[in-house]
Amino acid sequence: MSNINQPSYEVPLPTVKIASFNLLNYLEPPMAYYDFQNIYTIEQWHKKQAWITRFLTKNQPDIIGFQEVFSSESLQTLLESAGYSYYAVVDTPTIIDDFIYRSPVVAIASKFPIVEIASVSADQQAASLLGLSEFHFSRQPLRATIDIPHIGLTDCYVTHFKSKRSLFDDPLPDTIVPSETALSRFAGQRLGSWGSAMLRGTEANLLLLAILKQRESSTRPMLLMGDFNDELSSSCLEQLIAGNVFGMSDSDIKRLIGYYRLYDSWDLFTQNTEQVSLLRSPTHYFGSKTSVLDYILLSQEFNAQYLGSLFEVSDYHTEDKHLVNSSFDEDGYSTDHAIPCVTLSLRN
Repeated sequence: MSNINQPSYEVPLPTVKIASFNLLNYLEPPMAYYDFQNIYTIEQWHKKQAWITRFLTKNQPDIIGFQEVFSSESLQTLLESAGYSYYAVVDTPTIIDDFIYRSPVVAIASKFPIVEIASVSADQQAASLLGLSEFHFSRQPLRATIDIPHIGLTDCYVTHFKSKRSLFDDPLPDTIVPSETALSRFAGQRLGSWGSAMLRGTEANLLLLAILKQRESSTRPMLLMGDFNDELSSSCLEQLIAGNVFGMSDSDIKRLIGYYRLYDSWDLFTQNTEQVSLLRSPTHYFGSKTSVLDYILLSQEFNAQYLGSLFEVSDYHTEDKHLVNSSFDEDGYSTDHAIPCVTLSLRN
């Protein structure tokens, strides 16, 4: 479903704000997510809707990449009432037993015109080089080409990589090690965790390949936002922002490779500010462990160190009050992720 009509909008402001938003099981009752008991009451659903509306009102992002969308039509209606004329999805969740939903999808909303929508497919020939056949993303990424003021058509990607949850149920079957033993459970969790890591890393690199091929053919600026389910510095994901090419000189890398690179918006922000001691806020909390799982990556057109850039990252905000200073009445049905918001400003 998509809405790519062309309503007019005001003379563009010199800033654009981008957000990546994991909605946490956005499913309108009386449908259930994953299990027949997981159904919001009407009151809970209204509280979740109201929380999302308050976030939009407070932060005013112009473009938002969403994850964990089950009820796409409901989300589109909410966004239209909040001033987002453009919305798109490219996939649908899985429904079992008529009312239980699995496999939520990603979506995108924009105050600027979305002129093209596409699902992103994995290059099967590249997958075969990795020893894989018939590879498919665990959650279908999307590309929306958006007409952003001042910079024009920009390819905007939304993704939700495989989680760290085990790739398969443990314990292992009897044919590998004796089942119903501590060894089976221990070994099963190790293999299942590694399987998830391999899938997450493969998704990241095959998505990057698709982004690079699109960059080569379209020559448009690009941005990638989503729930990466891992730290960007991890071995699974570090290639997303890598800039090295073995055997190529530094000067050639700068001249030839910078055009294709993606940059972490946090790094672009901190290199533009004198507050070098800034600490990045986590976007996810699990017990005492904190991590940054949600990212917005940008091409060189938004990198102030590139002389031809039109925008620079002037602000980076992590909306996390609902996690670090929550009120159940307001935040009880919000989300378990913080929301990164990046402000892009025209360069002087």
